[in-house]
Amino acid sequence: MADPLTCTASDLLPLLGGAANTTAVATFICSRFDAVSAKLSDATYAIDNTYLLFSAYLVFAMQLGFAMLCAGSVRAKNTMNIMLTNVLDAAAGGLSYYLFGYAFAFGGPSNGFIGKHFFGLKEFPSPSADYSFFLYQWAFAIAAAGITSGSIAERTQFVAYLIYSSFLTGFVYPIVSHWFWSGDGWAGAAKSSGDLLFGSGVIDFAGSGVVHMVGGIAGLWGALIEVIWDEGTYYGQWSAVGRTAVTTTLAGSTAALTTLFGKRFLVGHWNVIDVCNGLLGGFAAITSGCAVVEPWAAIICGFVASWVLIGFNKLAEKLKYDDPLEAAQLHGGCGAWGVLFTGLFAKKAYVNEVYPGRPNRPYGLFMGGGGKLLAAQIIQILVIVGWVTATMAPLFLALHKLKLLRVSSEDEMAGMDMTRHGGMAYIYHDEDENSNLPQFKMNRIEPRDTPTGEHYSQPDSV
Repeated sequence: MADPLTCTASDLLPLLGGAANTTAVATFICSRFDAVSAKLSDATYAIDNTYLLFSAYLVFAMQLGFAMLCAGSVRAKNTMNIMLTNVLDAAAGGLSYYLFGYAFAFGGPSNGFIGKHFFGLKEFPSPSADYSFFLYQWAFAIAAAGITSGSIAERTQFVAYLIYSSFLTGFVYPIVSHWFWSGDGWAGAAKSSGDLLFGSGVIDFAGSGVVHMVGGIAGLWGALIEVIWDEGTYYGQWSAVGRTAVTTTLAGSTAALTTLFGKRFLVGHWNVIDVCNGLLGGFAAITSGCAVVEPWAAIICGFVASWVLIGFNKLAEKLKYDDPLEAAQLHGGCGAWGVLFTGLFAKKAYVNEVYPGRPNRPYGLFMGGGGKLLAAQIIQILVIVGWVTATMAPLFLALHKLKLLRVSSEDEMAGMDMTRHGGMAYIYHDEDENSNLPQFKMNRIEPRDTPTGEHYSQPDSV
């Protein structure tokens, strides 16, 4: 009996001897085993799906975090617009992923490049997946679209959001996830048949490359085309008029809730957005190898990610690249570092546990596993950059040529909440702007070197 919870009467007959009704007794006992096995299978299925759904809800909750981060990063006059784009990512991206994206990503059996079944979830659920798995993968797809929206915030037409979000979640992202996450993908570590890339396949457990790099590189091209090819006008953070709400020098980064490090810590100045981006940089980096590295290695990942982000921010400042949320630097740069980090620190025991069946699989270079896994990780970075560039750059350029990408300079200066959405999220005052719009003057509160006791002293007169 290979399975301890299944049996046949012939298995039990030798154990029951020659007593009367031996066959009937054996059949009855085996029927009880079958009933118990069925109950346990049902319980296992329910527990697995509950866990998967809970994970999907957590991934989707990142959209709420993105929305709050976006609202705090853009200028007050664009708050409604950026919040609506986060809703659009989920709605338009959900429809596109339902119709095409899931099929391209996981529509197996298929070839190594693209899936070809389950368009519109036809003939679904299947023996390999059901709706909980679809929901889980959809949450990752719209996360990639949400990353891109941060790079082109404050100056992009609403129709452009609709078009790029549908294209990214319906085609660009699904192809990448098929390559690295599907059992049929040409470069995945969980490839079900055939030889693995460099004998290891790419290990990107939770999406440093598949999700973060795809969104970051797409956002990079969107922002570049808006600034470079759009009439030479520039109203971003490097212009006195239209200054963004925050500066973007990093506070630091953590991975797996490790530690904060960074430039602002050294100078004693903290910025809430800096801290958020520092945390996000670490999270973007650790997602690739979170299942195959030791906790001490995660600390190294987060520490290095902070300096990767600082470096890319400095480069963006030097090149006057305007990304209101640092999405390209954070998700693209730190995501790439995370992919490389896995090739350096993946532990043999964890790799074999997460990806069983091939005991001689390569693992991290610094852990004694040679350079094959690292080579596979480098291939992932190159093909993601190439694929997203080849697809998203022409799309943004076409939107620009059709005058569907960037809003007019007048709308941008007045704010998209008023000009595009008929109102404002809240009344504000922009000291750099000469506008007749209703405003409330809000002055910056600077810290003062006031002794603690003086805060509680009563004034001499009122």
